Amino acid sequence: MKLYLLGLLLMVSGCQVAPVKPIDPVIKSLAATKPLVIAHRGAPGYLPEHTLESATLAFAQGADFIEQDLVVTKDSKIVVLHDIHLETVTNVEQMFPSRKRGDGRYYALDFTLAELKTLRVHERQDGKAKQVFPNRYQGNGHFTIATFEEHIELIQQLNRQFNKTIGFYPEIKSPAWHRQQGVDISKLVVAELRKHNLDDPNKAIYVQCFDFEETQRLRNELKLKAKLVQLLAENDWQESPSDYDLLKTPAGLKAIAKVAQGVGPWIPQLVDLKTLQPTGLVKQAHLAGLQVHPYTFRQDALPKGLNTQQTLQLLFTKIKVNGLFTDFTDTVVEHLAE
Repeated sequence: MKLYLLGLLLMVSGCQVAPVKPIDPVIKSLAATKPLVIAHRGAPGYLPEHTLESATLAFAQGADFIEQDLVVTKDSKIVVLHDIHLETVTNVEQMFPSRKRGDGRYYALDFTLAELKTLRVHERQDGKAKQVFPNRYQGNGHFTIATFEEHIELIQQLNRQFNKTIGFYPEIKSPAWHRQQGVDISKLVVAELRKHNLDDPNKAIYVQCFDFEETQRLRNELKLKAKLVQLLAENDWQESPSDYDLLKTPAGLKAIAKVAQGVGPWIPQLVDLKTLQPTGLVKQAHLAGLQVHPYTFRQDALPKGLNTQQTLQLLFTKIKVNGLFTDFTDTVVEHLAE
């Protein structure tokens, strides 16, 4: 009503108003969609990451999608672990002290699934065996490594029983490294998705990868039909052979859009955390027709000078991301509900 009255007054007074520039239809469409809450490694803010218990809690907290990082075992089984190494989240050093490689690390690929099932999963630790997030889970519960198939079955059964459609968000970890070891992780993952009827663009699933060459291979060579997301890192992380500086340009984003439906950037790539001004990456991604699902919101590791609500308002209201990876699903769900 106020806008209507203002318009009448302007007409009566003879004022001329500059025409409003129309919003790009792609940007308008992306902005209108309710942002997705993506449970990063399950609910690691409360329980050890990637365990079935952590995934169950994320489901109960109202996540739209639950992430599964995927690596391969010695007997070609797909397990849900964030790293190709084991020592940061398990007691592998105590159980198999002689099984480390020359670099002192223990690799999931060197163990059979049966061996991995004997390990206990604990809160993530640094190189000095100190808990990375000291205020998170401090108990001594019996948590174990789970297979991708076990995660699929769990979420599908919870969906059936609660009449939900909570989706999957698997990440193919280190495909170039796996190939160097003689393992085609992408082929194994695609086969697993097809076994469970998840290779479908209309199903609630996004497949993500940091390696752009592999993202293109998934779509063009392996003929994956499910939605794809290209993850964006920084070149000095050496996450993959991809040139992320190039991928973040308009030309790079257009190349991504030929095979993927979205990008998964690091939050500091979207906003200058000193000035709190957008970098323009979200706008450019939207112009390319890509969704933007950044990582990772942690309420116990907020940007300097911002509280929880300010951070979420910055991401959802000012920058207008289409989804958000979070260790604290409940906090983001509550924010969006408000």
